[in-house]
Parts: sequence; structure tokens; C-alpha cells
Amino acid sequence: MGNIESIGLIGGGQMGEALVRGVIESGLLAAEKIVVAEPFAERRKFLETTYNIKTTDSSVELAENCKIVILAIKPQIMEPVLSQYRDCLGSNHLVISIAAGVTIRQLESGLGSNMRIIRVMPNTPALVLAGASALSGNHNVAEMDMDMGLQIFSAVGTCVEVPENMLDAVTGLSGSGPGYVFTFLEAMIDGGVLAGIPRPVAEQLAVQTLYGSAKLALETGEPAAVLKGRVTSPGGTTITGLQVMEEAGLRGTVMTAVEAASERSKELGQ
Repeated sequence: MGNIESIGLIGGGQMGEALVRGVIESGLLAAEKIVVAEPFAERRKFLETTYNIKTTDSSVELAENCKIVILAIKPQIMEPVLSQYRDCLGSNHLVISIAAGVTIRQLESGLGSNMRIIRVMPNTPALVLAGASALSGNHNVAEMDMDMGLQIFSAVGTCVEVPENMLDAVTGLSGSGPGYVFTFLEAMIDGGVLAGIPRPVAEQLAVQTLYGSAKLALETGEPAAVLKGRVTSPGGTTITGLQVMEEAGLRGTVMTAVEAASERSKELGQ
């Protein structure tokens, strides 16, 4: 397993902060071994005060102090950031990007084909250390590098390794997935209100139901179909509700949504 001595993050926004918090809380690395490069002084002060980490506005300082560098920035600013760091980073650095749609080829083009590069697709529940991430490395990445990438992103949830050509599908499933789940949650709450439950109560019950169901699936490891079968009695309330969902084409709609989001991810990466 790779030995992580320090981590540098380019970008101290929400996802950058989530990674900082996860790495520290999981015990993967001490706070003083983390450096965040962030252009805004107010944000730097917040991160230093909250997490006891080091921050900088210097690309040279970050590169000199950290051999693992995470690009926690938006895709729109990737090109100028890569230009800024190209001369500071070398093949002795492991570069990890979480920018959606930015391919390994584009990262190699900006930093050099000799670079060790890992591309990761995380999702927003990483903010509460319950993320689902998938990562893929280029041809320069060794097994030890992948181990370190998996360690870092497992600190904020669960992480799997996939070929890069699957990352668009991962984007459509887990990357965009929280949006589908929140839409379903909102509909459940509205359904409770429609049935006569006060909104605050409907909200509490629906959120806990969603959380409990996901926790049950995670902890038992049983297929969704088996778990669904256990709550579906002959001629009962659940099967009656499920019949309405089937007639409305809910499953087909969700499958098509994942497929459409995956295709859109491909388009954005071109």
C-alpha cells in the first residue's frame, strides 16, 4: 500500500474542504501534512482556523511541499491552472483531478505526457463523508499510486477503480445520482402532504425512510429486489403503490435519465 506523506489541494472550495475533513477525520493524515492552494485570503483563513492545515497562494510552494497534488477545481478554469502549475510539477508528483468531464488526455496535454495522473469522479455526499467515487489512472500510474488514490477517496465515502471509458457512465449514475434522489425525496414528501401529513412531519419521515433503506441495502449487501420483496405483502399497501409506479414507467424513466446524463458527460468532455 502506498505511503501518503503529504497532500496538496489546488482549490479550497466545497469538495476540497470535504477531502480535507475526510483525510483528517479518518486518520489518514495529520492536519499539518495538508496544504491547500487557494487564491482567496478569506477562504484560506477559514480553512486554516477550522482544520489547522497550511494554506498558500503560491503554486511553487504547494509543489515543493507535496508529492500528491489534487486538482479540486471547476473544469472551466482547468486550462489556466494547468498552465500555472506545468513548470512546478514533474513525474515525481502524483496528480489527481476531480474536475468533471476533463479527460486524462486533456490533463496530459496541459501538464506533460510523462505525468502520473489519476482522474476521479466523486459526488456531493462526499461533503458529509458519504460519497461514491470512481477513479482511473493513466499509463504512468503504478499500483502504489492507485492504492493512494483509493485511500484518499475512501476517506470521504466509498471508492472503486474503473477504466476511464466508464467514467461518463459513473457521472450519469453516482455523479448526477444525488439529483435524482433529491427529486424522488421531494416527491415522497409532497405525497405525504397530499395524504394529509403536515409537511415538517412528512419531511422527517421521508428523509429517514430514504436513509434507512440505503443503510439497510449497504449493511445487508442483499440485492434491491430481495429487500423490496420483504416489504411487499400480497394484496398490501406497498404492492399497490408499486403498481402505480410501474404503470407510470418510473424504472424506465430512471434508467433513461442515467443513460442521458452519461451521454451528456461524453459531450461535455469533447
